[in-house]
Amino acid sequence: MNNASAVRIARATERDVPVILELIHALAAYERLEHDVVATPERLRDSLFSAHAAAEVVIAYLDQEPVGFAVWFQNYSTFLGRAGLYLEDLFVKPERRGQGIGRMLLAHVAGVAVARGAGRMEWSVLDWNESAIGFYRAIGAVPMDAWTVYRLTGDALNRLAQAQSAKTERTTKITKTLTRTGTP
Repeated sequence: MNNASAVRIARATERDVPVILELIHALAAYERLEHDVVATPERLRDSLFSAHAAAEVVIAYLDQEPVGFAVWFQNYSTFLGRAGLYLEDLFVKPERRGQGIGRMLLAHVAGVAVARGAGRMEWSVLDWNESAIGFYRAIGAVPMDAWTVYRLTGDALNRLAQAQSAKTERTTKITKTLTRTGTP
């Protein structure tokens, strides 16, 4: 059954933080990653709705029920010399799939990308999610098989940042000493 006519895509507002968090938890459960969710209402408010918002969100409603969402942010392609758009999350509740809602969300985000002059849109998909992979291929998306995604978080991220900070501090001290002594 296609209820696309009853579907509404709306830009999320700060009032929607509880709905966004609920959808994040539903996405994490679907992806078997519940243990990775540490988002809080406060973090979402700050990162999505403050003056320095890091991403944008739309919510799909079927009648008045929130049934899915898309989260994206701007990225940049040095090869294209243009901004792009990175789709962080696209999710429709499993019981609401098959009604064109995911396609509507993706088309909405693609419209944002085109309106902003983005050179491309990119996203990641779990390798076991065959239905999503099939859907993406059907709309003309191509996998970037030669690329591997890397992630630096937690202690590893902090260690790297601290190492660079310490190096910068040492360089600054040496430069000041050399300047004071007149050594070239």
